Amino acid sequence: MAAARGGSVLVEACENYQKQSYRNRCRIYAAGGPEVLQIPVCHGESRHIRDIRIDWSREWLHQHKYAIISAYRSSPFFEYYWDDIESVLDSHHEFLFDLNMQLTECIASLMNLRTRFGVTGGFVAPSETLDAADPCDLRYAIHPKKSLPEGLFTFKEYYQVFSAKHGFIPDLSVLDLLFHEGPQASDYLK
Repeated sequence: MAAARGGSVLVEACENYQKQSYRNRCRIYAAGGPEVLQIPVCHGESRHIRDIRIDWSREWLHQHKYAIISAYRSSPFFEYYWDDIESVLDSHHEFLFDLNMQLTECIASLMNLRTRFGVTGGFVAPSETLDAADPCDLRYAIHPKKSLPEGLFTFKEYYQVFSAKHGFIPDLSVLDLLFHEGPQASDYLK
């Protein structure tokens, strides 16, 4: 949402890797309800986010693609966007950061967002809470183990393939929004 509202976004490129965060996972809406897709990573000596390698010894890519196809193939806009997403996934990036940046830029392009993405040049510790000094620092506001800060985002309902079975589920991967809303996805985020 923040990327859709702003002209430019800086992605934190100088932090240490945070386990159990959205840096290597997302939630999709599968037939049985929310499903977490997690990219396995190799833990080496460096914890720097740009040094985290994807663990290609595990067959995660086939499983993730199968899960996404199963969950979204009957969504209204899946066939229009899947090839571009799959192309990024199939690029076999060595580093998690590089895959995340390419996916972010690809999805922003598919959503016709005019946002420019850059990376930080050095680490600056975030404040403990969002405040008037820096209300746009969202590095640690969005985390799978924490509730979203109240008032930060409002999730309006939109059609989801399995909503008749499980109801509307907010706070999913942007893929859910893109495959269901198509060209209107960027309007939803504003």
